[in-house]
Amino acid sequence: MTNSSIASCPIPDDALLKIYASAGGFADCYATELAGSISLAQYVSAFYTTRVFKLERFILKIAVSMPSTDDQARQLAAGTIDRFAAWHVEARRDDQLLMCDFQRRTRSWFKVEPAAREDGPYTRLYFGSGVVPVIDKHRGTSSRGPVFHALLGFHKLYSRILLSSVAAGLRR
Repeated sequence: MTNSSIASCPIPDDALLKIYASAGGFADCYATELAGSISLAQYVSAFYTTRVFKLERFILKIAVSMPSTDDQARQLAAGTIDRFAAWHVEARRDDQLLMCDFQRRTRSWFKVEPAAREDGPYTRLYFGSGVVPVIDKHRGTSSRGPVFHALLGFHKLYSRILLSSVAAGLRR
């Protein structure tokens, strides 16, 4: 993986997101590598304050009355608050953060993985999403729903755009 590429990859075995890849759920994982040592707090703060994500924050403010600020994004990243816009912290480790949306249907996952190369330290940034299936109580079946299937292509592109935007911001 080059420093500027975003790649789809398997979900790491220790990922907080891993549970959502089974039992009819959906989970994906994207990664990129950047030179230098990047903390989880730096990554999460950069993610939620990119221009790309600020558009999503604006939509959430208008559509579901859940506004958010850059300061709140930094507080979430630092671990001083557990709610941000339409999400709350489901789980946190030193190297990972798993966010759950207010409807409890989707998850956003972040992970940093430090490593070293001959030319110095670098950090692998992971980003993934999880979708919890809806259970049909009458049939006993689960489904991710037609909206999920209709938007999957956009979701994959958007995930890459978000991670690319974060990487560009952290490189500056």
